[in-house]
Amino acid sequence: MAEDEVPPHGRRARGQLEGEVLAALWAAGGPVSAAAVREQITGDPAYTTVLTILSRLFDKGLVTRERVGRGYHYTPVRDEAGHTAAGMRALLETGGDRAAVLARFVSELPPQDERLLEQLLRGHAED
Repeated sequence: MAEDEVPPHGRRARGQLEGEVLAALWAAGGPVSAAAVREQITGDPAYTTVLTILSRLFDKGLVTRERVGRGYHYTPVRDEAGHTAAGMRALLETGGDRAAVLARFVSELPPQDERLLEQLLRGHAED
């Protein structure tokens, strides 16, 4: 079964629907309604389910919403890279020994990612 498919028993993995909703918002490139988000999600979730997820994302500060008619249009606060980076930062902050966590992270990177990280750090240091 592909990663984005709904399992046969109808339940997604924890956080999967939230991730699909965010992906739909990122793909939209601007404010979008819950109905438009629902059209982009696999498995035909109920409209109220999508609204619940969007409300939770709003409560978490991950999306903004703007009143349009009787409903809302939603926009992600960060792009996909920013969202992933924020998650990585949050994990780093709860990981205990920061130096050990970073050392392990870097040691487990593929060589091409390690080189990219080194280039980014050097570029940032020159600014």
